[in-house]
Amino acid sequence: MSATLQVLGAADTVTGSRYLISTDSGRVLVDCGLFQGYKALRERNRLPFPVDPASLDAVLITHAHLDHIGYLPALVRDGFTGPVYATRGTVALARILLPDSGRLLEEEADTHRRRGSSRHADPRPLYTELDAFTALRSFRGRSFGDDIELLPDVSARFIPAGHIVGAAQIRFDIAGTVLHFTGDLGRNDDPIMRPPIPLESADVLVTESTYGDRTHPKVDAEAELAAVINRVAARGGVLVIAAFAVGRAENLAYHLSHLKHAGAIPDIPVFLNSPMAIEAGEIYSEHLDELRLSPDDVAQMDSTIHLIRTVDESIWLNEQDGPMLIIAASGMLTGGRVLHHLARFGPDPKNAIVLTGYQAGGTRGGALAHGERSIRVFGRDIPIGAEVVQLESMSAHADADLLLEWMRGAVAPPSLTLVTHGDADSADALRVRIQNELGWNVRVPQPLEVFRLPTA
Repeated sequence: MSATLQVLGAADTVTGSRYLISTDSGRVLVDCGLFQGYKALRERNRLPFPVDPASLDAVLITHAHLDHIGYLPALVRDGFTGPVYATRGTVALARILLPDSGRLLEEEADTHRRRGSSRHADPRPLYTELDAFTALRSFRGRSFGDDIELLPDVSARFIPAGHIVGAAQIRFDIAGTVLHFTGDLGRNDDPIMRPPIPLESADVLVTESTYGDRTHPKVDAEAELAAVINRVAARGGVLVIAAFAVGRAENLAYHLSHLKHAGAIPDIPVFLNSPMAIEAGEIYSEHLDELRLSPDDVAQMDSTIHLIRTVDESIWLNEQDGPMLIIAASGMLTGGRVLHHLARFGPDPKNAIVLTGYQAGGTRGGALAHGERSIRVFGRDIPIGAEVVQLESMSAHADADLLLEWMRGAVAPPSLTLVTHGDADSADALRVRIQNELGWNVRVPQPLEVFRLPTA
């Protein structure tokens, strides 16, 4: 039997996670993500999928972030008819993330059409909200540890990865050959998620490298957060915290509840202005077996934050003055209600814009993190006079040290390790460390590169 692995995405970039496993009996896709960030990357979403979607037998998803699931509606619309396997937590989160993505894509196309700001006479969304709902019918929820029979010679199981609720490593058995995907690995010290399960031996390992060229600073997350809150509150300012609706908003709620109950920050109002984050928080509370949290922890978090659900409430919030704290999505300032707050509060020096975690190049968050002080929002250039703070302790990804520590747990080295899902510097830095510190055979694959898997 012959088997190959082709890297369709997340090569030379940290987005667009897509991997194709092909054997004599069929094809399985691992992840089906959107390319995000720079325009040149986003334009890859408009290219024809590298293989005929109808030729795929199944898709397996590591977790629910859009760079791992966001292309699924287009794949199903264009002919894929098989099952999409994911953990039950990932299925629950996908039910809120994918329709929202389709809705935003439609709104973006409508905006370009009204303004005549597209090079296309009639701009069309990559997919629609209806396409997303259609794709959700293909999902099949499975528990961690379940054996999933995919093809006569291919099975797989999900292994906890930490990172967010439902996040999984995927371990394939391909006619006796073990192919292991890290997915996005979480941190051992994450305050909410349990740590990733250690690596067992594998013949081929495919690892992420989001933070492959750095280590997280040894900074107490609550102390870092308290410092900026106390500083801005003392001058009567507004803190706008840009947070990913799934994962980061929940971490912030946890830290803020601790700080408030300890009296470490002033009793200013805290608002969560993200319907998606509110729904995601409810899903988190339904999966406590994946979390370090107790029901009492969840209740304390809920008592700390005022929830903003409707558009009218969001407009009202934008008319208020500080001191106050607003958490809103999206985490890289690519869309959502946070943009209205950025336009309203960004110009005033007494306020602060707080970035939490990784900021991809080509996003507004990435521009602010690199010192830009004029950001285009809703067709206008907004001067940023507010203090810009990037909280280095808030990442939900394992850093380079933790990735190496996790790999050292393997009883025997893989015959091949592929470093993916990282910018060029990050991926190559991790490659060098794996080669020098572990002595493993390791590669950074090129887009669309094909690797023959060792089989019996």
